[in-house]
Amino acid sequence: MGEVQEEQEDVRTPLLHSDVASSPGEPVQPLFRRTGNLRTAVAHIITGVIGSGVLSLAWSMAQLGWIAGPLVMVVCASVTLFSSFLLCNCYRYPHPEHGPARNSSYLEAVRVNLGASRSWVCVFVIQISLFGTGIAYVITSATSMRAIEKSNCYHKYGHEADCEFGYTHYMLIFGVVQIVVSQIPNFHNMEWLSVVAAVMSFTYSFIALGLGLAKVLGDGVIKGSIAGISTSTAAQKVWLVCQALGDILFAYPYNIILIEIQDTLRSPPPETETMKKASTISVLITTFFYLCCGGFGYAAFGNSTPGNLLTGFGFYEPYWLVDLANVCIVLHLVGGYQVYSQPLFAVVEKWLAGMFKSSEFMNKEYALKLPLLPALRLNLLRLCFRTIYVACTTLIAMLFPYFNQVLGVLGAINFWPLSIYFPVEMYLVQKNIRGWTTEWIVLRCFSIACLLVTISALVGSIEGIVTEKLS
Repeated sequence: MGEVQEEQEDVRTPLLHSDVASSPGEPVQPLFRRTGNLRTAVAHIITGVIGSGVLSLAWSMAQLGWIAGPLVMVVCASVTLFSSFLLCNCYRYPHPEHGPARNSSYLEAVRVNLGASRSWVCVFVIQISLFGTGIAYVITSATSMRAIEKSNCYHKYGHEADCEFGYTHYMLIFGVVQIVVSQIPNFHNMEWLSVVAAVMSFTYSFIALGLGLAKVLGDGVIKGSIAGISTSTAAQKVWLVCQALGDILFAYPYNIILIEIQDTLRSPPPETETMKKASTISVLITTFFYLCCGGFGYAAFGNSTPGNLLTGFGFYEPYWLVDLANVCIVLHLVGGYQVYSQPLFAVVEKWLAGMFKSSEFMNKEYALKLPLLPALRLNLLRLCFRTIYVACTTLIAMLFPYFNQVLGVLGAINFWPLSIYFPVEMYLVQKNIRGWTTEWIVLRCFSIACLLVTISALVGSIEGIVTEKLS
């Protein structure tokens, strides 16, 4: 595409590079124009954040009660926004020859700021997190499709009917759809999918909120208590509270895809400025929905609050509205699965293509033209790897179809290392903050406190999976 342009010219001609140089001072080749803006960034974030996590918040609030539940959500929102601000500043870094260069991914930012050794740890945690989120989305989508069938069954035969259906065939259906959608070449070709998914997330969040509010008004009573659901033993209560913390932690962080989203933004204004605005808007919107959905769900059902608000069948009628909400969930998760999978695809495929540069299987593109549709670029590596990846997430989801417990484990795995530890460490390096200064001590204490919460959530959620598997 002609000569490599220097990064000082980026403000005038925003270009998107496949990645930053493998070492400072090494030029990078421009591939795409950046066209993202505040609106598309908010759409990407909401697509990644408002997902399956929102459906478990009423259950989480039921475990924590009316005081601790909303408080934990607000604290998680504040922590997420704070860490996202730290991470936004890591998008650019001083480049010896070309001025401020870009880190086009979370992993690249860690490698540049913290070195190769910690970047390998980051690679492992990121890939586990992305893979686990894919598993969670398979479980949630299958649960919603199953709920549509159950809703229609209850409507037709009555609420006492035996309307029990399996998950497996719905997981297979979702997997087949994802095999097709996964052939979208990269993150920058799916703005339309993120916008559609964001609209779907708003739709089912509003429906869940409306159904909860309608039930509260219809019953004329606000259910629930200050301490949450009571249990037979104190140990059981502790496990459930820890699991609820994990579910809430899963619902918020999006740091793992933040820099990839920031890399789609055009400038001016500076990408950091746009991303901070997008993060603030997105976190405020999601927190409002979370508090409303969790609060009205708990107020409507009290101690009987289901683990999944729209599929646990607290709501039976109007069945068509419940069906619509679950259809929106499935459509949203089709896009959400891709938002979290595309970064993993990019890392693995780039690594394999670099190792086998002369291989046509790895690097050659084929154009597939279908009637009435734009030409689709196919690559054999992309086709085979992504098909295997989707098959693996689907298989594991079939083995562990435990909605709340799986979300709790993933929330704990994502939260501290990716949303707290690495952003804090990179900030300390970038700002050259010396040890044992006031700012250093505050940030270290903040990181340790979040680590303790993460460990509690992880242990509680694993205990829940073991209990479900043995029961």
